[in-house]
Amino acid sequence: MIPRYSRKILKEIWEDNNKFQIWLDLEILACEAMEKLGQIPKGTSNRIKKKAKFKVKEIEKIEEKTKHDVIAFLTNVAKYVGAESRYIHKGLTSSDILDTSFSIQLNQSSNIILGGLEKLSKSLLRIAKKHKYTLCIGRSHGIHAETTTFGLKILGYLVENNRNINRLKNSIKQIQTIQMSGPVGTYSNIDTRVEQMIAKKLKFSIEPVSTQIIPRDRHADLFCSFAIIASSLERLSTEIRHLQRTEVLEVEEGFGKGQKGSSAMPHKKNPILSENLTGLARVVRSLTIPALENITSWHERDISHSSVERINAPNATITLDFAVQRMITVLDNLIIHKKNMVKNLNLLKGLPYSQNVLIFLIDNKVLREDAYKIVQDCALKTWEGNLSFKDNLLSHPSLAKFKISSKIDNIFNNKNLFTNVDKIFKRVS
Repeated sequence: MIPRYSRKILKEIWEDNNKFQIWLDLEILACEAMEKLGQIPKGTSNRIKKKAKFKVKEIEKIEEKTKHDVIAFLTNVAKYVGAESRYIHKGLTSSDILDTSFSIQLNQSSNIILGGLEKLSKSLLRIAKKHKYTLCIGRSHGIHAETTTFGLKILGYLVENNRNINRLKNSIKQIQTIQMSGPVGTYSNIDTRVEQMIAKKLKFSIEPVSTQIIPRDRHADLFCSFAIIASSLERLSTEIRHLQRTEVLEVEEGFGKGQKGSSAMPHKKNPILSENLTGLARVVRSLTIPALENITSWHERDISHSSVERINAPNATITLDFAVQRMITVLDNLIIHKKNMVKNLNLLKGLPYSQNVLIFLIDNKVLREDAYKIVQDCALKTWEGNLSFKDNLLSHPSLAKFKISSKIDNIFNNKNLFTNVDKIFKRVS
């Protein structure tokens, strides 16, 4: 992943130094387990632990010859451990180390993303509570519909983000899985208890039937969760982009001192962070298909998934982490124009209350089809003329008998809206 969209904390998880350290830790855990079971001499694992180290550059040089990264790693570690290195990797196969390490790296990175989502929920909740009663127009098909509140609008994104938190937690459980089962997963030369002891130390589960690799449906589940999270971020960023349009301008991204919006037009203040989030979401979603295709492998094991994962896993986790943090920044610096929300509410001269009028007529025993025609006639006159919706209703000949002039203020209000906003917020809290 390019530095522009990478946070150091995520980037380091996928660097060789962290990967090889996990490999070394796993090999030492295996030695410790075998020693406790009396399968290697007492004191061996402690002496290995004291001597064991590696150097990334040296491993790379060895791999140029061996064409095998795990063998290159083991050769490099053996150089520093000496004779007792013969106990390292005893009964194991490369996949035991590779797949278990991959699970650990995915767990490390996913939990950082999870922490970001929890922080994002706090930002969303803060805005939702603050603007619980801030009136704004609701839109369907991009057209003014009925009045809502900005807090309620944001509350929907909060609940969606909370679903994503639960979704990611479930996916993390799927990849908190290890295997130490040897060639083709039969434990032919390694005690099953070694695997159990390592899993207990890591607080991971054991793959029931590894076949030599951890099945990739677990990983595909995680990548699908990543894609859904990215899409949720894009949905919110798209809303912000729409609301920042000049003719709407109900919200806008923060604009820093010295920031420039255009090389040609000095007046520009563009929603660049939200647009960037849309692009990042496309990248994360695109990585789902390779993860799904990785589910298929030949027989007990092949390495068709390996090259995909070396690219996919760092890119997906680093990109999504960056996107989550970027959205937190957008929300924490979001400028909310309440006056413009009121101005936009009044653009259609009262038309958002059309359903209130419709219900009023139905409650006064007018057939729904007849009531709809009356209200729509008045609404279309409002669209096309200069009079307000209220004025067109008051002048409609069919409505005089309902004494609508004395009741119009009770029809054109948001009493029901505020009552139900409270109820909806209580569902979330």
